[in-house]
Amino acid sequence: MSSMVVANTTYPALKQVEAGLLNVGYADVGPSDGKPVILLHGWPYDIHSFVDVAPILAAAGYRVIVPYLRGYGTTRFLSAETLRNGQQAAVAMDAIAFMDALEISSAIIAGFDWGARTADIVAAVWPERCKGLVSVSGYLIGSQAAGMTPLPPKAELQWWYQYYFATERGRLGYQKNTREFNRLIWQLASPKWKFDDATFERTAAAFDNPDHVDVVIHNYRWRLGLAEGESQYDDLETRLSQGPNITVPAITLEGDSNGAPHPDPSASPKKFTGKYAHRTIEGGVGHNLPQEAPRPFADAIVEVDSY
Repeated sequence: MSSMVVANTTYPALKQVEAGLLNVGYADVGPSDGKPVILLHGWPYDIHSFVDVAPILAAAGYRVIVPYLRGYGTTRFLSAETLRNGQQAAVAMDAIAFMDALEISSAIIAGFDWGARTADIVAAVWPERCKGLVSVSGYLIGSQAAGMTPLPPKAELQWWYQYYFATERGRLGYQKNTREFNRLIWQLASPKWKFDDATFERTAAAFDNPDHVDVVIHNYRWRLGLAEGESQYDDLETRLSQGPNITVPAITLEGDSNGAPHPDPSASPKKFTGKYAHRTIEGGVGHNLPQEAPRPFADAIVEVDSY
């Protein structure tokens, strides 16, 4: 069993802040004058992926800030007219707008899944905003061109849901069966994690967000070039398509039982040109590494802060 006994089930009362295109819901744990750490979740997860990480870091003196991504939890779009866009540049710009709204000039940024990609982008494009990076599964910055390159059959099989989401049947199916679908993803992505119903349901409430389905479907369709992005992100996407190096201090992590699609760790080091280390977390740890192995995840943040 890879998970620790869940010691924490909730955060203190969540806060809300207007940031860019969103009103963002977030947890804010630890001393207000502590070094800021921003923790970013992915799909299909939420801020509870860090519910055991945050108290560890808060006890060490960090200010730990955990926002709901667009389409999750209490985060809402300010305008009904805004495209429910899931492309990587839009989600990354949300993180910058969020930091601006909280007047955080620079932070340690850590995440997994979509959150790791966002953290990677901030570190690569705005290194002055990122004091250190912890990225589960390494370098995840992509492009539509890369998304159109066929993979070996076994790797394509792991992306089954992306092809399902490319169809109208898939959109309707995800809308109708969101909880059941995402529980299946949890099981496939973390095959040795014995999470209980209460743990899943705490996160599943975040999927009730009215924009959740649209943002998720757009993300996966955009990757395959089946959905348009927005022109205001074109320049950033062009830069990201070139695979910019990450110069800030960085630690990459990988669970030894990650069942989700992920790059081989050997592919990452050449993209990290600053001080860098990789850690494989053993014990049956899957894709949701911060929730399955909170202590090693927190330790990596403290370690990268010392670089």
